[in-house]
Amino acid sequence: MGDSTNFASKHQLFDVSVNVTESKRFDDDGRIKRTGSVWTASAHIITAVIGSGVLSLAWAVAQLGWIAGPIVMLLFSFVTYYTSSLLSDCYRSGDPLSGKRNYTYMDAVQANLGGLQVKICGWIQYVNLFGVAIGYTIASSISMMAVKRSDCFHKHGHKAPCLEPNTPYMIIFGVIEIVFSQIPDFDQIWWLSIVAAVMSFTYSTIGLGLGIAQVAETRKIGGSLTGVSIGTVTEMQKVWRTFQALGAIAFAYSYSLILIEIQDTIKSPPSEAKTMKNATLISVSVTTVFYMLCGCFGYAAFGDHAPDNLLTGFGFYDPYWLLDIANIAIVVHLVGAYQVYCQPLFAFIEKTAAEWYPNSKFITKNISVPIPGYKSYNLNLFRLVWRTIFVIISTFISMLLPFFSDIVGILGAFGFWPLTVYYPVEMYIAQKKIPKWSRKWVGLQILSVTCLIVSIAAAAGSFAGVVSDLKVYKPFKFT
Repeated sequence: MGDSTNFASKHQLFDVSVNVTESKRFDDDGRIKRTGSVWTASAHIITAVIGSGVLSLAWAVAQLGWIAGPIVMLLFSFVTYYTSSLLSDCYRSGDPLSGKRNYTYMDAVQANLGGLQVKICGWIQYVNLFGVAIGYTIASSISMMAVKRSDCFHKHGHKAPCLEPNTPYMIIFGVIEIVFSQIPDFDQIWWLSIVAAVMSFTYSTIGLGLGIAQVAETRKIGGSLTGVSIGTVTEMQKVWRTFQALGAIAFAYSYSLILIEIQDTIKSPPSEAKTMKNATLISVSVTTVFYMLCGCFGYAAFGDHAPDNLLTGFGFYDPYWLLDIANIAIVVHLVGAYQVYCQPLFAFIEKTAAEWYPNSKFITKNISVPIPGYKSYNLNLFRLVWRTIFVIISTFISMLLPFFSDIVGILGAFGFWPLTVYYPVEMYIAQKKIPKWSRKWVGLQILSVTCLIVSIAAAAGSFAGVVSDLKVYKPFKFT
C-alpha cells in the first residue's frame, strides 16, 4: 500500500513538473512562449515606420513654416502615441492579464466592435493597401529616374535639361512586382524585413545628412515663420498646400495597423499592454526626433523651394554617387514593401474566391511546375491572373497620376483618422465600457472628430493638388 501511495505521489509530482515545463515553453493560448521585450517591440515599430513618408516632410514643413511645421508634427506624434496606447489595451479582450488574445488589428475590431464595423474596417484597410501600391510605384519610378538624371547632371553639368519620362520606369517596376507577386507568402520571407529596415535607414539618413551638409556649407537657414509666401503661390494654393502638408505628415505617422501584431510578440508578465505602451513612447519619441531633423534640416537647406521628395527633387546634385545609393536604396525598399502591403490583400481575395467557388478548378487547382535544382513551384492560374491584373491596374493609375506629394497626402488623409484614431478610440470605449456622455467619453469623441476634420481638410488639399497638376501633365510619355 505504501509503495502504491509512494508511486502515486511520484506520478503526481511528475505531472506537476511536466505541466511546469510545458507552461515555460508555451503561452496561455498554446503558442510557443513569446520572448519580445520593450526594446524589440520599439525596434520593430521604428523599422516599420521610418520609410518613404520621411521624404516629403521637408516639403510639408515648407508649406507650414517654422512655427506651424514643428508644432503640427508634435501634435501628430502626441495623437499617435495616445491612440496607440488605447489600442494596446485592446490586445486582450476582457481581463488585461488573462483575457483572449487578438492577434491582428482586425481581430481586435471583431472582438470589440463586431458586425458591420469589421466589414467597414476591412474595406478601409484594403483600399488603403491599394493606394499604397500606387504610391510605392510612383515613388520607386521617381527614384529610378533620379539615378539616371543624377548621372546626366554629373556628366553634362547642373544646367543641362536631363529630362526623363517616368512611364518606362513605372513599367519596369510593375514587371518586377508581377514576378514577385507570384511567390506565395513573399512577405513572410525572414530576411525581407531586415533588408527593408537597412534600406529605409540608409536613404533616410542620407537625406538628413545632405540637409545638414547643405546648411553647414551655406551657413544660412532658409524658410520663414509662415512658410511659402503668398505671391510665390496664390492665396488659394497656400490654403490647399497647407491642408496637403497635413496629409503628408499624417502619412508618416500612419502605422497603427501593425501595432497589434508587434504586441503579439511580447512576453508577459508584466502585461503586454504595459510593455507596449512603453515601447510606443520610445518609438514615437525616436521617430518624431528623426522626422523633425529630416523635415527641419530639409527646410533649412532649401527654404520655400524644398522639393516634394527630398532625394529626387534635385535640391542636391553632389555627391552624385551618394544620391544614387540613396535612390537605389529607396527602390530596393519599395520593391519589398509593395509585397509586404499587398500580399495580405492578395490572400484575402484568393480566400474569398475559394469560399465562393469551391468547385472551380481555375481558382483552387495548383499545377506543379518542376524547377531544376529546387523544389517544384505550385502554379495557381487564378493567382497568376488576379495578381497580374492587380499590378497592371495599380501601375496604370500611377502613370495617370504620378504626383508623389499629392498621393502621399491622399493616403495620409484616408488612412490616419479611421485606422489611427477612430477604431482605437471606439474599441477602447467598448473594452472599458465607458458610459456615454461621461467626461472621458466626450473627450475621446472630441479628439476623434477633430482628427476627422483634419483628415477631410488634408484630403481636400491633396485632391486639389492632383487637379492642379493634371492641368500641365501629359500622361504616358516615353521620350
